[in-house]
Amino acid sequence: MPLGERVKELRKERGWSQGELADKVGTDARQISRYENGRITPSLDVVARLAEVFNISLDYLVVEGAQRRPLHVEDHGLGERLALLSELTDEDRAALLNVLDALVAKNRLKSLAGDIA
Repeated sequence: MPLGERVKELRKERGWSQGELADKVGTDARQISRYENGRITPSLDVVARLAEVFNISLDYLVVEGAQRRPLHVEDHGLGERLALLSELTDEDRAALLNVLDALVAKNRLKSLAGDIA
């Protein structure tokens, strides 16, 4: 999906008019219309502002087939800990991945069980 179509889709999901999005991005509604209709391509600065406004990753806006991910994610201190993973042995990293996989599976099962109940 081209960038303009993604912008239009994201804008409509939030129930915003082109004018409302323009105010948030710092441009005017005519520019948003031109972006959405593919008549012009926004500058990198505008794409970055769109990503910020929508809290969506830049790659989702500009790369065909990119997964939709938020731009900002709470890491609860995980970022600092992830930086230390290089200090672990291969065996310890594998064990950690197994624990993470198990926790994710447990939470998914718990969620499914809650949907069934």
